[in-house]
Amino acid sequence: MTQTVWIARHANRLDFVNPEWFLTAERRYDPPLSDDGMVQAQQLAQRLKNEKIDHIFASPFLRTVQTANAIAQTLDLPIKLETGLSEWLNPDWMTEEPERLSTPALAEQFPSIDTSYTPHIAATYPETLTQSRERSGITARCLAAEYSPQHILLVGHGASVKGAAIGLVGDIADNGDKVRLCSLFKVVRQNPGWLLELRGDTSHLTQVEQVVRFN
Repeated sequence: MTQTVWIARHANRLDFVNPEWFLTAERRYDPPLSDDGMVQAQQLAQRLKNEKIDHIFASPFLRTVQTANAIAQTLDLPIKLETGLSEWLNPDWMTEEPERLSTPALAEQFPSIDTSYTPHIAATYPETLTQSRERSGITARCLAAEYSPQHILLVGHGASVKGAAIGLVGDIADNGDKVRLCSLFKVVRQNPGWLLELRGDTSHLTQVEQVVRFN
């Protein structure tokens, strides 16, 4: 039996639309989605509505949880928060370890969160890009193996999305481009390996919502 792993990047974030938000934010490295990002997340949910997905895993950052929540509501599935899919904890971007909401606090906002789930892989500040990709690649392999042959969705960030894809199919997943917001990868298990069927697709977004920012 084949297994499909979908990997998606979160939608547009508030600090991309309003950079001044960062200056006064309580958790400046954990921005929410912007208004158009919420629309993008709904469009991604509609793209995946008819796909066979059994489990949703998301980075515990607010923007990825919000993106995953739109999908979870559409598919009527819980969200498992997996720190292995976290943002690249890059000291050049972040002057300290990013503060984010606790799992109980997130679960109060998003009842779809499965609070019984225990993350597989930790994300440790600071880390290099190589370490970030290795961490997310290991996470993707662990989850794919543990939940095989069920189909899973991973919702992460630019670095962790690409790292997860590379972790499954190798460097063929890296064409040199950065991962666009709300883009989608599809990887299918074909024993003994994996096949990359879709890379960085954003065709589910309307032309207005096709954001070209990469960060």
